[in-house]
Amino acid sequence: MAKHKDIIYGLYNDEEDLLRAVKQAKADHLEIMDVYTPFPIHGLDPILGLSESRLHIAGFIYGSIGTLTAFLGMSWIFTKDWPQIYGGKPHWPVPAFIPITFELTVLFAAIGMVVTFYVVNGLGPGVVNPTIDLRITDDKFCICFDKSEVDASAVESFLRSSGAAEINSKTI
Repeated sequence: MAKHKDIIYGLYNDEEDLLRAVKQAKADHLEIMDVYTPFPIHGLDPILGLSESRLHIAGFIYGSIGTLTAFLGMSWIFTKDWPQIYGGKPHWPVPAFIPITFELTVLFAAIGMVVTFYVVNGLGPGVVNPTIDLRITDDKFCICFDKSEVDASAVESFLRSSGAAEINSKTI
C-alpha cells in the first residue's frame, strides 16, 4: 500500500520568481521536496543540487549493442550462414553493412533510452502518480515541501514572503 505524504506547496506565476524562491529556500536551509515547472528552467538543476543525467551513457551503451548486433549479425549471415557470391563481390562486403548498422544503432539507442527513462522515473502502463495541481503542467511553477520534514508555519511564511501567488496543503 502506498504511503501518503502531507505536503505544502506554493504556486508562482513566473519562473524568475520561482528561481529566486528556490535560492532563498536553499539559503534558509528549507528542505525542498520537489519543484514542478511546465517547461525546463535553465539553471534550476544546479541550484537544487541535482547532478547531470547519466542517460547519455546508457544511450551510448545501447547504441554500441545495436552496432555490434547489426555488424556481427550481418557478418555471420554473409560469411558463414548463407555465403553467396554475386558478380564477383566479396563474401564480407563491409561498406554495404554501414546503412543497416547505422539504423540499428539509432533504433537500439532510442528504444533503450526510452525504456530506461520510464523505469528510472517509475512510469509506465498502470502506474498512477499523484497530481499536486493541474496548473503546473500549464502555466504555474511550484515549490513543494514535505510537512514531516519542515515546520509548516515557517514554510508558509517563507512562501508568502517569496511571492507565491497561492499557498496550498494536500495529502498525496
